This record gives sequence, C-alpha cells and structure tokens, in this order.
Amino acid sequence: MADGTRSTEPEAHGGATLERTPRDILIGSLLVLAGGAMWGVNGTVSKILMSDYAIAPEWIACVRQLAAGLIFLACAAIATPRKLSGAVRDVRSWPSLLANAVVCVLLVQVAYLTSIDLTNSGTATVLQSLNLLFVLLYTCVRGRRGPNAREGLGVAFALVGVVLIATGGNLGTLSLPPAGLAWGLVNALSTAALAITPLKLIAKWGAFVTNGVMFVVSGLFMLPFVRPWEHMPPLDARGWGLMAFTVLAGTFGAFWLFLVGSMKAGPMRATMLGTMEPVMATVSAVLWTSAVFTPVDLTGFALIIIMVFLVR
Repeated sequence: MADGTRSTEPEAHGGATLERTPRDILIGSLLVLAGGAMWGVNGTVSKILMSDYAIAPEWIACVRQLAAGLIFLACAAIATPRKLSGAVRDVRSWPSLLANAVVCVLLVQVAYLTSIDLTNSGTATVLQSLNLLFVLLYTCVRGRRGPNAREGLGVAFALVGVVLIATGGNLGTLSLPPAGLAWGLVNALSTAALAITPLKLIAKWGAFVTNGVMFVVSGLFMLPFVRPWEHMPPLDARGWGLMAFTVLAGTFGAFWLFLVGSMKAGPMRATMLGTMEPVMATVSAVLWTSAVFTPVDLTGFALIIIMVFLVR
C-alpha cells in the first residue's frame, strides 16, 4: 500500500479508466460495505415499523422521501449551489426529472416497502438483486447481442434461486405470498431503471441535486394521496428513533456512503461489495424479527447472490 502502486478499472460509462491507489480502494470498499450494511438493516427497521407500529408502507415511503430529499437538497445547496439553481431553471430537464421521480424513486420505495411488508426484509432485498437481470436484458438489447456464457450461467442461477424462494423447494405450491413475489419483481424492475435512466441527469446536475429533486418530487406526488398528517402513527421514543434511522442512516447516509465509496473503489467493486445489503437484511431479519429461513430459502438466496458476481 505504501509503494504507490495504482489500480486501473474501466468506468461505468465510456470505457475510460481512472487510477486508484490501494488506499483509495481500501477506503472506498469500507464505505461501500458500510452503505450496503445500512441499506440491509434499513429494510429490517422498516419491517419493524410496519409490524410493531402498524404503519402503512406508503406512509413510510412518503415521509422518508420528503425528509431525505430535503437533506439531499441542503447538501446540494452547500456543495453545488450553481448546479442546484441551474436544474431549477432548466425547464427542459423537468419532464425527465418528473419521470425519474415516479419510476426510479416512488415506485422503488413503494414496491420495496410493500414487498418487505408482505414477506420480510431478507427476501425482499434478495429479490431486489434481480435488477441486474433487467439491466443485462437492457444491455443485450441495446448492444444487439446475447448473453455470454458467464451471464447465461448467472441468469440460470437467478431463476433457480427465485423458484426455490417462491416454492420452498416444493414446485407444486407457493411458500411465498404471490403478491410479495410480484412486488419484489416490480421492485427489481424499477431498481434496474434507477441504474439506467437518471444517468444523464446525474452527469449534468450531480448526484445530490438529481436525487434531492427526485426524492422531493416523489414525496410531493404522494402527499395528497397519503396525507401523512391525518394518519400519524402512535410512535413512542423507540418508534421515532427507528424513523430517524431510516431517514438519516438507512436512506441518506447509506446512499452517500455508497456513492462516495463507488467513486473511490470503482463501480465494479462496489457492485460486488453491495451484496452486503441482502446479507445484512437477512441476518438482521433473523435477529430482530420473527423471520425464519429454511435451508432451501438460504440456498435460493446464495444462488441469487452468486448471480451478482456473474452478471456484471
């Protein structure tokens, strides 16, 4: 590490390479792991809020989006004020920001929380990892190619993993609620869109501005339907602490850590290390909730996580 040796890795866009020192890679990897762990724990915290305090997934999504979005915008106002004011004045960017707010934030949040509510945080987070299959499909269609052998193996592993999770190994019945499986797949699809469609906006306005605007717009879109002030849950000190965690650490903090870590460690390493999220979601679900996973479930989880390493 002290010899100054540098590592080069293709960036996610354009094929350019960026030199990274071993220290950059180490720090970035630790940040990514921390962000992934927070995301995983956040799923279990959301499950506790929904089960122990009878909070609807839509209420959590609306409040969390508005609160985290305002924090993103505050950071943008401090770090990149010109980009923030430019995005607000650029009327041509508004339709794209609105579409991404609905598909890439609102739908992701609602689908993920509903999937957790109907199943558990571990299962919902593992199903979310299937977004890589949709990204692969998009890449193949756009590049007019078929999946290579490695990608094809990853797809096969993922399909077998989903079947095991959904049926518990008994192909004649579903052990997973059909609605939970459906919302999990919707979440995977919308998460795939999140990895693709906002890229031009992020390149133009920066991550803080783009995500801040999308989160706030998404929360405002839900506001007249959810009316969170009319359905305030009976939160005690523990409940407010969990809500604070899901906004500050589980949403804003996790994203910030993953974003900075990805830039330091590189997108490929970040994707691999991001498997900490389903692992932490599964472990925390077992430790803090009544979730029980059979060996068949864990085998399905493992196959989907292996898919992450094959499809990249």
